[in-house]
Amino acid sequence: MTRTSLIRPALAALAALALAGTAAAQGAAGYPDKPVTLVVPTAAAGGTDTIARMFADVLGKALKQSFVVDNRPGANGILGVDYVAKSPGDGYRLLFTYAATMAVNPSLYKKLPYDPVKDFAPVAQIGRGGNLLLVRKDLPVNSIKEFVAYVKAHPDKLSYCSWGAGSGGHLAMESLKKQAGLVMTHVPYKGSGPCVQDLMGGQVDAGFADISSTVEIVRSGRVRALAYSGPGRVPMLPDVPTMTESGYPFKNYSWYGVFAPAKTPPAIVQRLNAEINRALKDPAVIKRMHELNFTDLPLTTPEQFGATLRQDLQDWGALVRSVGVSLD
Repeated sequence: MTRTSLIRPALAALAALALAGTAAAQGAAGYPDKPVTLVVPTAAAGGTDTIARMFADVLGKALKQSFVVDNRPGANGILGVDYVAKSPGDGYRLLFTYAATMAVNPSLYKKLPYDPVKDFAPVAQIGRGGNLLLVRKDLPVNSIKEFVAYVKAHPDKLSYCSWGAGSGGHLAMESLKKQAGLVMTHVPYKGSGPCVQDLMGGQVDAGFADISSTVEIVRSGRVRALAYSGPGRVPMLPDVPTMTESGYPFKNYSWYGVFAPAKTPPAIVQRLNAEINRALKDPAVIKRMHELNFTDLPLTTPEQFGATLRQDLQDWGALVRSVGVSLD
C-alpha cells in the first residue's frame, strides 16, 4: 500500500468530520426554526406543570420561538416519558419531568418501556429539594424524635398517606419506618392534594408532601411540619429541621429537569442548557422559584446532570430494594 493510498482515506475522514461539525453548528445556530413541544408527564396545574410553563415561556423568549407545553399524565409519569423516548432526536420534542420518573421508576417496575440513560440526553437540572413530614395538628408530637416514640407506643395504630404506591412520599416514610423500626399503615392516594386534605381533616395521621403546596397550611397551623427531607432547611420554614439533622438521614432528593431524546445533536443540547442556566441566574426567575418554595437551584452541565441521574438511579434503587416495594 502506497503512502498516497494511506493519506487519501485519512483526509477524507477529516473532511467528513469537518462537514459534520459544520452541519451541527449550523443546526444549532438555526435552532429552533419552528415551535418546540415541552412534554410534561403530569396533569395541568400541578407543581411540575407550573414550573414547566414558566421555563417554556423563558425559553420561548430567549430563543424567539414558541415552546408549547403538552401534558401527558398517566402511570406514574411513564406515558409521557415514553412518548418522548420514542420521539425524533431533533430538538423539537423535549421532556420536562421530575426525578421519580427517571430515577425511581426503573427500580419500581418490573418492565419499563424506556431506559432513562440510553433513551435520553440530559439537558439541564432545574432545582433540587425534598418534602415535608407532616402530621395532623392534634397529634401530640413536635419533632421526629417524639413522633417515633409515639408511633412505637401505638404500634400499627397510625396511618400515613402518600400520592401513590412507590411515590417519593411513600418511599421517604418507608425509609423512616425502616430506620426507626416503626409499624404504620400506608394509605395511597391518587395525588398529593387529597392526601393533604385528609391529613388536615384528621382522616390520616401523617404523610410527606411537597413544600410548595403546604407551606401556608403549616404556617396557619392546620398541620404540623416535623422535618424536611431535602439537603438543607428552607427559608420559608426556617424552624423545621432536616431529617438528617433529626437523626434520620435521607439523601434521595427530588429535582426537576429537561431531557431530549437520545440522538438529539449535542450542539442543540448545549444551547438549551445554556439558556436554562442563564434563566436560573435571572433575578426574576429566582424570585418566582422562591415564591414556589424552590430555593436550591444548582447550575449543571448536561454531563453533570447525567452523572446526577446515574447516582440517583443507584441511590433510589437501593432504597426501593431495601423497603421491598415493587409495581407491575
